[in-house]
Amino acid sequence: MYGSTREQPAPARGAGQHLLLVVDEPDITELLSTTLELAGYRISVAGSGTEALARLAERRFDLLVVDANLPDMERLGRERPTVTDRPPVLLLTVYESLDSLVPELGLGERDYVTKPFRLAEVLARVQVLLRGPGPRRTRGDALSYGDLVLDDTLCEARRGTRALGLTPAEYRLLRHLLVNAHRVLSKEQIGRYVWGDHRGDNAIEQLVSRLRRKVDRDAPALIHTRRGFGYWLGGADAES
Repeated sequence: MYGSTREQPAPARGAGQHLLLVVDEPDITELLSTTLELAGYRISVAGSGTEALARLAERRFDLLVVDANLPDMERLGRERPTVTDRPPVLLLTVYESLDSLVPELGLGERDYVTKPFRLAEVLARVQVLLRGPGPRRTRGDALSYGDLVLDDTLCEARRGTRALGLTPAEYRLLRHLLVNAHRVLSKEQIGRYVWGDHRGDNAIEQLVSRLRRKVDRDAPALIHTRRGFGYWLGGADAES
């Protein structure tokens, strides 16, 4: 089941932005089209990566919503328009495929929801992608959010002019939070990314606590707790 038949239509969030749905399942296509149109977006539909490329050649879209398991998904990823005209992408994927998707999310132009998805989560991720608040690439291999900068070449992090002096585990955690800015990560997701397996809740809480003391010392808080769900990174004004 995707979403719920008891869900009420979400309040309008869009401003007429044009979205392209690239999904080959009619039921999901109809559900997403109806929901996103009610939320204030204009919707076009493609049933394959090949058809999506043809649509992209015809006109500009503000965002793509793509089923990551399409048979010709690789072609869509390989032949998307030039860098200056690439719309952001929201991927619909099964949980088991996340490991292969995470490396592609580092540029801040992609995000994902796992199937079976909740309509509220799809709407929230669409809104974030269109707002464009995520991490950005600076020179070289530096990834930044506000005054927080991670340099993957040197494996160094700083907040403003202050070096953070992170351990390898702290650096991996901060990078995972930064790449997924404004997205709540569960303790299980964090454990598997940082250590390759799920550690006890206490180990993760201690790691987050140490990282928070280094990152948020003498500066507005960037690392937040969503009790019962996990942790997320972003400005406090982005919580809504």
